[in-house]
Amino acid sequence: MNATKRNLNIVFPRHFVFGNGVLAQLTEELHAAKVRRVILMSIEPLKERLQSVIEDLKSAGIMVTADYSIQQEPSFADLRSLLTKFSEVDADTVIGIGGGSVLDIAKLIAALLDNDQKLEDVVGNGLLQKRNKRLICIPATSGTGSEVSPNAILVDDEGQKKGIISPNLVPDAVYADPLLTLTLPGAITAATGLDALTHCLEAFTNRFSQPFIDMFAIRGIKLIADNLVAAVQDGANEKAREEVALGSILGGFCLGPVNTAAVHALSYPLGTEFHLAHGLSNALLLPYVMEFNYRSAPQKYAEVAIALGCPRGENDEETARKGIDRIRQIIDECGIPSRLGELDIPKEAIPKLAEDALKITRLLVNNPREVTLEDAISIYRAAY
Repeated sequence: MNATKRNLNIVFPRHFVFGNGVLAQLTEELHAAKVRRVILMSIEPLKERLQSVIEDLKSAGIMVTADYSIQQEPSFADLRSLLTKFSEVDADTVIGIGGGSVLDIAKLIAALLDNDQKLEDVVGNGLLQKRNKRLICIPATSGTGSEVSPNAILVDDEGQKKGIISPNLVPDAVYADPLLTLTLPGAITAATGLDALTHCLEAFTNRFSQPFIDMFAIRGIKLIADNLVAAVQDGANEKAREEVALGSILGGFCLGPVNTAAVHALSYPLGTEFHLAHGLSNALLLPYVMEFNYRSAPQKYAEVAIALGCPRGENDEETARKGIDRIRQIIDECGIPSRLGELDIPKEAIPKLAEDALKITRLLVNNPREVTLEDAISIYRAAY
């Protein structure tokens, strides 16, 4: 791998709280901050769980407008509709509680309400100039890392995933309470956890990797690899949930300064074309992209293998291959599909998937090995 240097630029949340039960601090701290009215974005499965939170806020004199409409990866149309809905709500704070889809949409609602910039003005990197609403993110899955990243992903009007990346999307406050993940089904726990693992792995092996971010990435890999299967097999295992949640957050810290690479670029078309969950798409492709990449960065992939719990081999390439085998083992033990062919994706779709993946240049440029159209087709076929 030809290492390339970029300046390190990190924007952390101003206030970050992590631990079992920290959601209980939310009302008191919002009251102390003199918050008047909040827009609360979440999902239907959390509606009952959040009623006590909403009642606490109201008892503290904080008005709440709640929305549970996001059911899948959000689109431009979803955002436009919600901006219209909330345009007359005189809120000073937006709270997102949920997985990446809800957090991404909450971040953009906070950014674009009372903003003279429109959605079309901010798609891309560094184009969003300001945010006028306080933003609080509370993750209810351990996967996307959206709660600490400057990124938000939307599906555009043509069905392509687009990124909005800006320091103004980093929340003012994050409350990361692993207890919110206890009721997640095993399949969602597995897919989101493997997404987080991919964030860490792709940041660490990235062409633009940074030593400071490597510390987060390698620790995140270890935390998730050591605990994800336990969290999947026993959802009530609070220790495993806490460790995976912390690993997910460390992966989120990697997304702004370094970001992901070919796994994510190739996974996006699977989501837009076949509506596969983002984490599952990454899991399906991860070992095959690793196979494609590891000879271009053998030392880095060997270090990944060690973090995954593998013994050293006779050389870096042998050690790296052990890491690929370990990833396959984790996916198998999580009990989720490991082949595209298991998901009714027609083989004839592969050339179109590859063409769409090659459009995600903002991520492919990060990959330790250049990916051509033929390479992308070969990776999809290997994963089939």
